[in-house]
Amino acid sequence: MTRKTVNDFHPEVLKLFDLYVHGQVSRRDFLLGAGKYAALSGATAAGLLTALSPQFAHAQKIKPDDARIKTSYIEIDSPNGNGKIRGYLVAPVTLTAKLPTVLVVHENRGLNPHIEDITRRIALDNFIAFAPDALHIVGGYPGDEDKARELFQTLDQTKTQEDFVASANYLKKLSDGNGKVGVVGFCYGGGMANYLATRLPDLGAVVPFYGRHAETAAVKNIKAPLLIHYAGNDERINAGWPAYEAALKAARINYQAYVYANTEHGFNNDTTPRYDEKAAALAWQRTIAFFNQMLR
Repeated sequence: MTRKTVNDFHPEVLKLFDLYVHGQVSRRDFLLGAGKYAALSGATAAGLLTALSPQFAHAQKIKPDDARIKTSYIEIDSPNGNGKIRGYLVAPVTLTAKLPTVLVVHENRGLNPHIEDITRRIALDNFIAFAPDALHIVGGYPGDEDKARELFQTLDQTKTQEDFVASANYLKKLSDGNGKVGVVGFCYGGGMANYLATRLPDLGAVVPFYGRHAETAAVKNIKAPLLIHYAGNDERINAGWPAYEAALKAARINYQAYVYANTEHGFNNDTTPRYDEKAAALAWQRTIAFFNQMLR
């Protein structure tokens, strides 16, 4: 079966899907709005929603039992957050020296199979990677994206922020780590990466993918270098970039920013039709090179 791409969907359907994924329209409203476009292609609105939803097995690049890595689920203390946070820790099997560490922050669905796969990919580039699950406090990622989004809305974000702060501090002190911590996040996680940059001045590198910008008043607290990725067709997120960029310049923050033309929000996520292979490959190449430069 030929894999669908964004070219198979009307732009208005893609906009509706983005709003649906981020809780700004209900499933019912998506189906109603997408219905007239579905009819044009001989599909159904429900069929469009299914086609746009993640296909985790199809996109998996690194199997969980890959012999080159060691994986585990661990719990760490988060006294200022939810008490504990559980996450996925992945490292190369062979450690010839202390390695840089990378905190991986998921989208607004928790620690799903795609983010676990991303974490394994980072480990294979010779980092120790840790991906916490913000949904741990409500039972963890439920195995269903719609349920995960619903659970996400119930989180106390102030405590969740502290969970990710605790996770970064855990990596800084990790015995096999070199003391340097990078952060990469996607969508919600991109916004969290921007936030953590304002909270943790000792971060070594921060890479937000199409994430909400940090509060401009807090930008002056950023010390870590930033590598920022934006999708070209992402009005919702990109609307905040001019003010964020102005604040970064005013505070003389070391940053690089790239906008990938004709791509959709989520272009790095290879489980959905919004994935853009060329842009994702370039953004990922830049990300790993940035971590290698800043964390080793």
